[in-house]
Amino acid sequence: MEHESVELRKHISAQGILVQDLMTGVCHELEEWNSANGKIGDCQQDPQVDELQSSLLSNADNRKAIFLENFDVLLAEHKVEEAIEALEAEEKNCPELKGPGDTSSMELSSYRSEFLKRRSMLEDQLIEITEQPVVSILELKKALSALIKLGKGPLAHQLLLKSYGSRLQKSIELFLPSCSVYPKTFPATLSRLLFSIISVTTKESGLIFGDNPVYTNRVVQWAEWEIENFVRLVKENAPSSETVFALGAASNCVQASLTYSSMLESQGLKLSKLLLVLLLPYFEEVLELNFRWARRAALDVTEIDESLLLSTRSMSPLSAFATLSDSVLVDSGMKFMDIIEDILAQLTPMTVLHFGANILTRISQLFDKYMDMLIKSLPGPSDDDNLTELKEVIHLRVETDSEQLALLGLAFIILDELLPLAVIKVWSLKNESKELESENIVPNASITAELKEWKRSLQHSFDKLRDHFCRQYVLTFIYSRQGKTRLNALIYLSGEGADLYWDSDPLPSLPFQALFAKLQQLATVAGDVLLGKEKIQKILLARLTETVMMWLSEEQEFWDVFEDESVPLCPLGLQQLIFDMHFTVEIAHFAGYPSRHVHQIASAIIARAIRTFSARGIDPQSALPEDEWFVETAKTAINKLLLGPSGSDTSEIDEDHSIIHDEIVSDSDETASSSLSSIESFKSFASANMGELDSPMYFTNPDG
Repeated sequence: MEHESVELRKHISAQGILVQDLMTGVCHELEEWNSANGKIGDCQQDPQVDELQSSLLSNADNRKAIFLENFDVLLAEHKVEEAIEALEAEEKNCPELKGPGDTSSMELSSYRSEFLKRRSMLEDQLIEITEQPVVSILELKKALSALIKLGKGPLAHQLLLKSYGSRLQKSIELFLPSCSVYPKTFPATLSRLLFSIISVTTKESGLIFGDNPVYTNRVVQWAEWEIENFVRLVKENAPSSETVFALGAASNCVQASLTYSSMLESQGLKLSKLLLVLLLPYFEEVLELNFRWARRAALDVTEIDESLLLSTRSMSPLSAFATLSDSVLVDSGMKFMDIIEDILAQLTPMTVLHFGANILTRISQLFDKYMDMLIKSLPGPSDDDNLTELKEVIHLRVETDSEQLALLGLAFIILDELLPLAVIKVWSLKNESKELESENIVPNASITAELKEWKRSLQHSFDKLRDHFCRQYVLTFIYSRQGKTRLNALIYLSGEGADLYWDSDPLPSLPFQALFAKLQQLATVAGDVLLGKEKIQKILLARLTETVMMWLSEEQEFWDVFEDESVPLCPLGLQQLIFDMHFTVEIAHFAGYPSRHVHQIASAIIARAIRTFSARGIDPQSALPEDEWFVETAKTAINKLLLGPSGSDTSEIDEDHSIIHDEIVSDSDETASSSLSSIESFKSFASANMGELDSPMYFTNPDG
């Protein structure tokens, strides 16, 4: 019956239109006829004509009233489509209703006002439909299409964005209470809610409004505003920034939001750059506070979770040092790696892609601070003023050779094995992730360069620790307990001094014999403490040798003695000095750690000595044998020292140099029973199987 009623109304409306057309045509014909016959104005009209015109006008008014009444019924019944059809039909019959037109007629002006009023009421009704909280997608689309037909396209598009924005807001409000339950993953859920709504809105905008760039730009602007609100919500509901949960939440936020935004690029929405701009300060803040906490935790050796360490100690390569040093040292190394691994575990491929360089920098800075702490635990004062802040938190001291070597070995394993393995494991996920197949991927070459630069930074930090150990170790060798310098230029001033062994089988001067014994002893200890770690053994022995040579090269007081005109020089002193340099170079070759830098420094010392002695009137050509003689004699001296000194040699060692040997033997409990002249004890120091180092850069200066 309702359908029949609708059909009847349509029929009545059509008939009314025909009647209206008839009346309009008749009136128009009458006006033309009257005008043609000059019967307008003062001339009296035919009463029949007046009656006909009145009848026609009355019928027109009735038709308009009927239209307005029917339209009101359609509005009351919310029959939007039929109301729009009626409006379009009426505007077609009365073109004057569309625009300003000729409104001189009072009746037409009044009707037009009523018509526009009904039109406005229909628009309000359509707007009300779009703003209903429970409006369905179908009803929303119908209402928006109706507004477009009414010429309200911009308003309809605004209502579309408002409606979907309202839907998003309601979804977020329902989800926010559960953020505390899922502190790490809630940003991913928020991202899914946000970008799914943005995607649907973009699609519907294209279907309803087409590819009009004006509307497309409005969708982009709306999406950008919603993204800004999304980032604000993540910040407000995230865990405390110092916790690893906050870093996990930030990483998941970066991963999810950038992944979803990349999916929208096929719809013409490129929002990734905006996301990165908005997420950068948030992620930087979380990263900074996390590494501040990591620094405090890693450097505080008083608070160590024993249960955690017990569970990982048996599996950690650092556990090899547990029996050779204070357990606090090993525990601190394990704790450091646990902290780093906890941070790395929070990272996602997208986070590594866009913030990887920053993260690597902070890891290297944390490692540098850890190296500073280990430096403070070594004997001897530190020259680094920046380490004063660590004095209050250092509760770790190492004294014996074995403890110091264990400390260096622990630091080296972290540098060379554990840290690179942990980082590369996470960085490799970035390359394997299928989600990163977009234009934002960094080339593998850039990734490799990034990691190489990071490793160089780590190496520099470890070199500080290594050099501090070598410097303090060499200083204890060079200076006696009374502060006297054992490596004194006076031993080269006379060919008859007790310090010079010069016969058919020359030997190096006593300080360099002591150096040989010192290195031999340390190599023996290193062979036990750093078992299986030949690389770090060679690095340390090579650097110790370099440090002695560098001290000799830079010690101006040593050279001032030769330049003093009042001090007599002799050719034998020059020969002995050059022989000592060749002997030192041969030690490095013989022990399996040939160092280009040692050779360069030795060559520079020899050249300077020759210049200095030549300036004092000694002819080096007549005083010095060939270089091959020095090399062969140095090798012979090494073999002779390994076999043990003769009685006559030993008897010539003075009291001061005897102290050298006494101190060497007493430096470590572990080495007190070692025989300095035993070939067997020197196996780790001069193994025939030792190969070259992987890279000479580990123990040479950049200048070398």
